[in-house]
Parts: sequence; structure tokens; C-alpha cells
Amino acid sequence: MNRPLHAQHITTPAGEELVILPRAEYEALTAGLDQDEDEADIAAFDAAMADLEAGVDERLPVEVSTLILKGASRLTAWRKHRGWTQQALAEAATIGQGYLSEIERGHKTGGPETLRRLAEVLDVPADHIG
Repeated sequence: MNRPLHAQHITTPAGEELVILPRAEYEALTAGLDQDEDEADIAAFDAAMADLEAGVDERLPVEVSTLILKGASRLTAWRKHRGWTQQALAEAATIGQGYLSEIERGHKTGGPETLRRLAEVLDVPADHIG
């Protein structure tokens, strides 16, 4: 906008600086902002979907994210999402159920080979559970 604004500057008792504009000038300043924002959101969504389809970006399923946000370990969240019991997963990964429980609770870290087997059984990248 090349023309000068008819703005009034006010400082509150708390020291906050405020600017008051006539409505017409405010509307001229904000015209098109919603449209620009909508266009940017659409472009970001389209780019994210293209990445997902190309396998560039993998998002966590909502159920996994929700369990993690509620305090579950990533391993526990994936196990539950895939429908495995601790016992069944432990057997499939050739480890003890108690050991799996310790890993899920964060009391043990699980070695790289153990995490690789668990990830393989759960069909997720190892860094998604470790």
C-alpha cells in the first residue's frame, strides 16, 4: 500500500503499543489474507500427499500416535496397533515375554538384534520402535 495510513498510536498503562486504523484501511490491509492462507494450506496438503504416495514421508497411524501421546512406548503402541499380545510378539521375535515387557516399560533397552527382530515382526522400521 503506497498511500499513508491514517493510524492512531496508543500506549497502554502497561506499556503495550496499540495501533488503531479506520475499518476501510484495516479491510484493505487484510483483503486476500484468508485466500492466500487457504492456497498455502492446499499446496502444503498436496505436497504432503505426494510425499506419502511416493514413499518419501511415512506418517504414524492415528492409533499409534494417540497411544504414544497417552504415555505408551513406541514399541507398545505399534504392538497394540498391529494386534499382537506381548506373549505372541515375544514368541515371534524369539525373546521372553518378560524381557519384552521390560523393553516396553523402558526398564531395558533391547539390543540392536532384538529390536530388529521386533521391528521385522511388526513390519515397521526399527527406528519406529527403538
